[in-house]
Amino acid sequence: MIHKTAIIDSGARLGRDVQVGPFAVIEGDTSIGDNCVIGAHVSVMRYTRLGAGCRVHAGAVLGDIPQDIGFADGESSAVIGDRCVIREGVTVHRGAKPNTATEIGEGCFLMAFSHCAHNVKLGPGVILANATLLGGYVEVGERAFISGNCLVHQFCKVGRLVMMGGGSAVSKDVPPFCTINPLTLNRVAGLNVIGLRRAGLGVAERQEVRRAFKLLYASGKNVTQAVEDIRNTFASGPALEFCDFADQSSRGLCAMTADSIAALAADGE
Repeated sequence: MIHKTAIIDSGARLGRDVQVGPFAVIEGDTSIGDNCVIGAHVSVMRYTRLGAGCRVHAGAVLGDIPQDIGFADGESSAVIGDRCVIREGVTVHRGAKPNTATEIGEGCFLMAFSHCAHNVKLGPGVILANATLLGGYVEVGERAFISGNCLVHQFCKVGRLVMMGGGSAVSKDVPPFCTINPLTLNRVAGLNVIGLRRAGLGVAERQEVRRAFKLLYASGKNVTQAVEDIRNTFASGPALEFCDFADQSSRGLCAMTADSIAALAADGE
């Protein structure tokens, strides 16, 4: 199942039943898992590893050197988990420093022309829609959905089950379970209620998340005080993810508009 025009280095390791399309290039020191499909004109560069069952569409470039003027070569990698779908023109660059990696979790879906810069880390099941751009060292939590043409600044964190609307941009961290409205900058809109349900959180857990969200954004307290209140209110459960996320934030959290805070505070639920 290897097209006659494909170029595969003798140092590449291909698993069972791998398909490679026309004019694809697979360099040495690479590993392609079982049952992967590598489309036409795909480039799999040195130090790239693909898990089993991945499908890479035409023109994607995986594991090229980072777009970092401080890059001084060395062995870094791009590691892609099992069952990922990587569409046309996607670029995933390898780590910027030796012995570091860009990591794409299992079951991720990277739509056409999305970009994961050096040292990005995607949790399992993340979806990047068309032309999403993630800067270096960005971290995205499990099953987050980042819509088309979104921008995420380097070193930012996006929590699990976040939903970013199309064309939005963030240069601060987005707490878990939150939504970002389309075409906005650093503004949380509310909770990703549909995402919470689809992720299997029960009614009680969703209510706890909502109460913690209100404490964080509509209590009138600063983040440190709100986090302390959340920890004092909840002994366990997903509500505490707000606290852990805030503790690990280095860029500060995205805020809400005054109107959204007023509406949230007035909601008695």
